[in-house]
Amino acid sequence: MFSSIVPRIISCALILFCSATKGYPSSNSHTFAQSHFSQTLDRAACQTPSQNPLSGCPNGTLLVGPTSQYTTIQSAVASLPNDTTPAVILILPGNYTEQVNVTRSAPVYLLGQTTNIQNQTSNTVNVIWAAIAGTGDNAFTATLTVAPDLDADLTGSGPTGFAVPPNTPFGNVDFRAYNLNFINDYAPYADDPSLALSMGYANAGFYYCGFFSYQDTIYVGKIGSAYFSKCTIAGETDFFYGFGTAWVNSSNIELRSCGGGITAWKGTNTTFVNKYGIYIHDSNIHAANSSLDIVGRCALGRPWNAQMRSIFSNNYLDDSIMPSGYIEWQASDPRINNYTFMAEFNDYGPGFNLSGRLAAANITKELTPEQFQPYSSPELVFQYLNGSFGNTKWIDYTA
Repeated sequence: MFSSIVPRIISCALILFCSATKGYPSSNSHTFAQSHFSQTLDRAACQTPSQNPLSGCPNGTLLVGPTSQYTTIQSAVASLPNDTTPAVILILPGNYTEQVNVTRSAPVYLLGQTTNIQNQTSNTVNVIWAAIAGTGDNAFTATLTVAPDLDADLTGSGPTGFAVPPNTPFGNVDFRAYNLNFINDYAPYADDPSLALSMGYANAGFYYCGFFSYQDTIYVGKIGSAYFSKCTIAGETDFFYGFGTAWVNSSNIELRSCGGGITAWKGTNTTFVNKYGIYIHDSNIHAANSSLDIVGRCALGRPWNAQMRSIFSNNYLDDSIMPSGYIEWQASDPRINNYTFMAEFNDYGPGFNLSGRLAAANITKELTPEQFQPYSSPELVFQYLNGSFGNTKWIDYTA
């Protein structure tokens, strides 16, 4: 999970960690300049192909494409002013081989042009990188990074990971990506950390996006809040991992094989009650294709540290899921104690084996409605820095 890593392929990378506005959003300090803007953004008009691609987009929208002023996504992102104005970038169809790094604190919306804004499989924009673990940090492998600076994005090692400096600024208050695929395709198997997304100290929402790798596909770092809706996330080993809070809703979770678990999280001690963790809800967890021989071999998750929190709720599980549900980190290092919270609520399908779950009750918790209620919506788990709940103004529930 946390391996010391560096990309073996770095020559084409453009890694920009610029200054960001200092200070953290709190329940009282949030002043979202994007509230009216996001409500008036007509995605269908902007994202649907037309003779003039920007004709349906907000004034000031930047265009990325092979013959546009900006031929890479990163060049458009880097051109944005360091102010509070929401920014929209429309990306024309194609394969973009680059790393994208968003350090801006003001809202940034990346939109992929498509004929169907409500179907991830119709996406026409692929952002592709190929990097794998070596001797640096996992952060360097990511296809997309959303963080104010490098310190906020580093995974680190040990039970608590990289010690982010206390003066680190908060990053993007409202990053959104629509109808984009982020791919790290170094190898067609889990070889070592190979991230499609790395984010921390930011709020980020992803809608109808695809994330494809094999190991550690998605990293949600410290003080990170990430929301995924109607996405496809594919991986093999620990492909949701992190310290922050992630909510995955109505998405396809594709098992490319089985290694470790689907989820692996590290809990964090705070002066307030926190609900940092990974929440997968109303989704479809299934083998990526019918040729895979993985029946009963895939775990819902394993504890990256003993304070892991992972909840699968109202999901369809195909027969790839093992009877116990969750597993120990490993036999010689189980990382399970009374703080470990690896749970399910109301999952169903051939991968839900109640007798198998009950036999592993010391590992997998089956929640009652009353036990699940405190974790039953994004509003109840996403937090401001001061610990108060309800940090959800950046989420697009209309997508």
